[in-house]
Amino acid sequence: MHSKTVLVTGGTGGIGKETARALVAMGARVVVVGRDRVRAEAAARELGGNGTGVSSVTADLSRLAGLHALADEMRARHDRLDVLVNNLGGVVAPRTLTEDGVEATFAVNVLAPYALTCLLLPLLRAASDARVVNLTGGIPGGPVDPSNLEAEKRFVGWTFSQYNQAKTALMAMSRRFAARVADEGVTVNVAYPGHAYTPGNRAMTAAAFPFVYRPLVPLLRFLGPRLMNDMARPTRSTVHLATSPEMRNVTGVYVNAKAERTPWPASVLDESVCDAVWDRCERHSGIAP
Repeated sequence: MHSKTVLVTGGTGGIGKETARALVAMGARVVVVGRDRVRAEAAARELGGNGTGVSSVTADLSRLAGLHALADEMRARHDRLDVLVNNLGGVVAPRTLTEDGVEATFAVNVLAPYALTCLLLPLLRAASDARVVNLTGGIPGGPVDPSNLEAEKRFVGWTFSQYNQAKTALMAMSRRFAARVADEGVTVNVAYPGHAYTPGNRAMTAAAFPFVYRPLVPLLRFLGPRLMNDMARPTRSTVHLATSPEMRNVTGVYVNAKAERTPWPASVLDESVCDAVWDRCERHSGIAP
């Protein structure tokens, strides 16, 4: 990874920050993206130590304007991008619309990776072994309701939820994206990191969970720091997809938390689901690869 340029969204904390740390240790030039300038700059200083291998960009990736600004900044700074890690994720409850009129959970987990990858394709095409790694999460792989992609009918909290559906929709989008750019020297794959007690988990309110699970939230708050405090382990699958020589020219695959190739869930193989997710991303963003 020496001298390769890597962009990690959501890189100021949690799994994203640890992923950036691992890639810096392998010699990569890492750009961490955060919504808060102070946190982003602090993360870059921490990860870079006394060296110059880490920089930061501040952008709100829930907004199309933020995605365009980030892409503009990357094009101004770099002539190529070797790896794009779409790590940022989260759930916004109750149902909330962004300034672009997009349901916020869908915007962060599905639309942002789609639009950012589209916008950065010129830089990715300029690399000799360009890789896009999209992180799923939660409990992905369940059914996806094309008529409720943005909680148009109802918003369900975190577990068996809008978040899980969004992460499964991300997988469907990624599989379709891989097929669309298969002949352009850019690979697109999906990593499942497993579970960790991240800052995002700590910040989730009880409202993000279905009503029936809310009594368990105090138990999660107690067990999380004790059972899921290893932040390096969830980076394994992402780092494997981003760096492994055996993944060169391999696209459209899904790996589990042990970095093992895993079959796509049935919902992700459903072309009607892929069509619905892809069309929604194209319509909201106004761009296509």
